[in-house]
Amino acid sequence: MTAAPKLHNAMWPGLVGKGEEEGQEPPIGLEDMLKLTAAAEVNGQKFDGVDYFLFHPHTDPDASDDELKGIADLIASYDLCVGSLVAPVWPGTVGDSAMGDDAAQDKFLDAVRKACRIAKVFNEHGVRKYGVIRIDSAEFGVQKWAENSVEHTKRIADTFRKAAQIAAEYGERLAAEGEICWAGMHSWKDMLNLLETVDMPMHLGFQADLAHTYLYLMGYNAPECALLQDGYTDEEFYEKYAEMVSKLRPWTIDFHVAQNDGEVHGAGSHDKTGKHCPADDPNGKLDIVKCSGYWLEKAQDRGIQHICWDGCMFPNALLEKPDTWNTILETMLRVRDAHGWG
Repeated sequence: MTAAPKLHNAMWPGLVGKGEEEGQEPPIGLEDMLKLTAAAEVNGQKFDGVDYFLFHPHTDPDASDDELKGIADLIASYDLCVGSLVAPVWPGTVGDSAMGDDAAQDKFLDAVRKACRIAKVFNEHGVRKYGVIRIDSAEFGVQKWAENSVEHTKRIADTFRKAAQIAAEYGERLAAEGEICWAGMHSWKDMLNLLETVDMPMHLGFQADLAHTYLYLMGYNAPECALLQDGYTDEEFYEKYAEMVSKLRPWTIDFHVAQNDGEVHGAGSHDKTGKHCPADDPNGKLDIVKCSGYWLEKAQDRGIQHICWDGCMFPNALLEKPDTWNTILETMLRVRDAHGWG
């Protein structure tokens, strides 16, 4: 039998926080990221695929079908498939704030439409057989949202509902990424409220990331929602972790394996958020394998067929080191051995 879930690596760590501004490192090209992913091997096992960011320089969101088929051929040439796709919903890409005016909302929906079109090309090519399309509110920080939190959440929900309707027309599902930098999604409680307000569980769910959801526990951008305080015991941690996950797990349709050291990190235009750490970081707060099990309970029932490592905003020297990917792959294999199926 084939082992499941499939193990994927994310391509966007080569892009997010990278650039030409002062203090930034240059982006790492798609083919270089594919080479690093494909080279990783642990006891004869390798990554099955990649999750993919739909924006420059890896992808032109307006690329022709033939150009997209060329990208699909490139990915397949490394014996990798494509899973979840990240829609370019942010200001400065295709989209704009999900809680903005009608013009901003139209840009957001256009980004989702472009992502669905690319997904269709990849699906028809055969390089993609599963996965979701990831979105967020594209509203950095919580200050503006907090000025009228009820109305702003309603507006985000309206945008998400329209986006989910577009996705449904393409046979896709959207996953909203839980991360403290996104307004209206910056705490476990506000994230749950938004999902329930949209109320389209067949077409819009939650993407859980171990690093980001750790800061949900600590209430970093929403102290009133904190479930833990510094100095917690292991017993307190797992009690509250189970409490948080039980609320969000029924919505979870995409899952990122990651590590967090309790700090926040930002680079370039990307607002501060949960800091992704190496899988073996001695300062890591999480037992990755144990914590993954909480999210992966009954994952098959929610349509999850793969899990993805996220090392967003790793420095280039770490991304370009082969040992980094072997350590990550070994960690992913341990997660699958403990909580997988098939």
